[in-house]
Amino acid sequence: MHAPHKRRFMERCMHTVASAALAITTGAGLGTAHAADLLPIKFQLDWRFEGPAALFLTPQAKGYFKAAGLDVTIDAGNGSGGAVTRVASGTYDMGFADLAALMEFHANNPDAPTKPVAVMMVYNATPASVMALKKSGIKTVTDLAGKKLGAPVFDAGRRAFPILAKANKIGSVQWVSMDPPLRETMLAKGDVDAITGFTFTSLLNLEARGVKTEDVVVLPYPQNGVKLYGNAIIASPKLIKEHPEAVKAFLSAFAKGMKDVMANPAAAIGDVKARDGIINTELETRRLKLAIDTAINTEGARSEGFGNVSLPRLALMASQVGDAFATKTRINPDAVWNGSFLPSKAELAILPKP
Repeated sequence: MHAPHKRRFMERCMHTVASAALAITTGAGLGTAHAADLLPIKFQLDWRFEGPAALFLTPQAKGYFKAAGLDVTIDAGNGSGGAVTRVASGTYDMGFADLAALMEFHANNPDAPTKPVAVMMVYNATPASVMALKKSGIKTVTDLAGKKLGAPVFDAGRRAFPILAKANKIGSVQWVSMDPPLRETMLAKGDVDAITGFTFTSLLNLEARGVKTEDVVVLPYPQNGVKLYGNAIIASPKLIKEHPEAVKAFLSAFAKGMKDVMANPAAAIGDVKARDGIINTELETRRLKLAIDTAINTEGARSEGFGNVSLPRLALMASQVGDAFATKTRINPDAVWNGSFLPSKAELAILPKP
């Protein structure tokens, strides 16, 4: 290549490289500026990336949180108790946890300055139930007297069993403790007479272990005199104090996503699959639909309004949980609930006909 041609070739190359570098720098600058406009929110789920996780993963996947000015990170959990303590410690800003677990934390840590607060009710009815095999002869909750029941020590249904027992005058039972993965296996093998667990978790787990659904007796707590609330969205007092607008924005974006999930649960499972590629799509779709039918789209939710609570019912639950959990202090229902960040009634009108 002649010298003049070579010089012009090198100049063009340098110009191209410089232009590309400028484009990258400019693009990075714009991306950084956009990210800087979003408030980071770390969110802790109560359990693994299963069907019900779509309630949060769908608004994230559809960009509803970002449109609300939030950069939300969602992590899987290992129980409501862990979700409460992680939000209390400041590791997470918000979370999803059983209201009874939140009440227990408040009552057992009265001097803690960072007690999380429930800001939206999602599971208007506790999903807890007792499950047994029909061949056990157990037909009603009163048949549980003298039987061997299995559950992890932290299981919500096991913790609340004294409330069920008192409401139905159930005699004493024998408890067997195990890790969560063994619960349904032990029932299927006959090592225990019954188990407690969330219906949409244990019923489908039993099926996965070869037990036919028609061979299972399901005794839901709400249908047996226990009107406890289930899981709620909780927020740290720091977030509430420093960014109250962010709490409201999160709940509005969540409600928008919930509407999509309720309208098309099967499509929402795609957002769960994107986070955990090994899930069984059909199974998790059924799990999500079961959660909607048993815990979300309930008679209580339709009468009280999705996301909200009845204060008398909340006070009764506080009293029942305090007794059942033998808490150090009495539970103040006004301290665990703050409904001032809830979206408008129009935004919360998401429940389809039962």
